[in-house]
Amino acid sequence: MANIITRQIPNTITCCNLISGCIAVSYAFAGQQTMALAFIILGAVFDFFDGMSARLLKVSSPIGKELDSLADDVTFGVAPATMVFTLLWEMKYPAQLDGLRGILPYFAFLIAAFSALRLAKFNLDERQTTSFIGLPTPANALFWGSLIVGGGARLEHSVYALPAILALIILSCWLLVAEVPMFALKFKQWGWRGNEVKYIFIISCIPLLVFLRVSAFAVIIAWYVILSIWVNRKA
Repeated sequence: MANIITRQIPNTITCCNLISGCIAVSYAFAGQQTMALAFIILGAVFDFFDGMSARLLKVSSPIGKELDSLADDVTFGVAPATMVFTLLWEMKYPAQLDGLRGILPYFAFLIAAFSALRLAKFNLDERQTTSFIGLPTPANALFWGSLIVGGGARLEHSVYALPAILALIILSCWLLVAEVPMFALKFKQWGWRGNEVKYIFIISCIPLLVFLRVSAFAVIIAWYVILSIWVNRKA
């Protein structure tokens, strides 16, 4: 009996991630963006612990891997896409684009589609054991959630925000599946040598969090992408 229960612990945690993503979607559709972001973050916590529990309990399974990808696409793909959809539906449009108000918001769901592609590639790519190729879906979700919660009011009332958001959707979709190496915050040892980039990144994030608060996460993810590209510029 104990073995049966133990084997189900990681999948149960993964299902909690999936449920968190579903709740985030419901809040996003209702326009409660702060709560949507909160449940995306909660889903990320469950996502961290499902993999850890599977490794500790040594109960990894193919079904767990598939379930994890499904949960991640809901929490880190569909949920942020719904937040962007709601923003595009409510924001101010330039006069020449106002006729597209009923069409352009659906452009946001490209984020969900490319997140699914990113997760499928990750499952098959054996190069991503110690680093990433392309932007991880949780980072992309955190970028959009932070941007919308931290700057949603300004974005809704700016006529210049619409083309910027559409451009960012295209850029983030490309980054999800691009062959761009990105470092992971995984430490084999805690010394400075070999971990310089990771420590620089962590230290530089502290003042951003202090001064920018929620909006800091959007800036941090952008900084993470830029730093990853700079570090691997000669690769």
